[in-house]
Amino acid sequence: MNETHISIILPTLNEADGIVDTLHPLQVWRMRGHEIIMADGGSDDATVTLAGPWVDKVIRSGRGRAVQMNAGARAARSDILLFLHADTQLPPDADALILDALQARAWGRFDVRLSGAHPLLRVVETLMNWRSRLTGIATGDQALFVRRGLFEKIGGFPQIPLMEDIALCRKLKKYGPPLCLKQRVLTSSRRWEQHGILRTVWLMWRLRLAYALGADPAQLVKSYYK
Repeated sequence: MNETHISIILPTLNEADGIVDTLHPLQVWRMRGHEIIMADGGSDDATVTLAGPWVDKVIRSGRGRAVQMNAGARAARSDILLFLHADTQLPPDADALILDALQARAWGRFDVRLSGAHPLLRVVETLMNWRSRLTGIATGDQALFVRRGLFEKIGGFPQIPLMEDIALCRKLKKYGPPLCLKQRVLTSSRRWEQHGILRTVWLMWRLRLAYALGADPAQLVKSYYK
């Protein structure tokens, strides 16, 4: 395994509208020797065709981010794994930040900024970052990165249909806290804007509380996508 390069694992499902915009800025990573693996969960649009020239590997797997990201991790050639959502963009020189961070810790994440301009989104992203620092729990929107050895040791993402990022962080925390980088990834605010900012915040907090109290993710996912 290569300890100086990073494998970016990108789970996708019907992301044709924006996949090239996501992958274009990552081409500098490929020039530096890193790889991009797209793990597709069965897109029935042009996602795979459009992404082909912009990635190193396309992995077809079952549907579900946990399933897809685990499949991508198995195909990775690097010792460092970075899990990136298809609607999230990394800050400049993120690869150098990750490589430096992993000299001190085995895993970490970035702060997040939401793409929209509404003032409430500034409050939401600030609370997300504070909560993550206080709890040591990150979301997939924050571009989780981890050493492959530790990822494999804990068995990868639990293959549940929702809250897989929280479940992964809980397992990782047993081996040390995350390094919370203050540099920000930019992630789409489309869900908040489409469904209402306050309504979406309430939904996410309600689902997280239910999960913390032992609710089945298979039931929670129905409320998430309703």
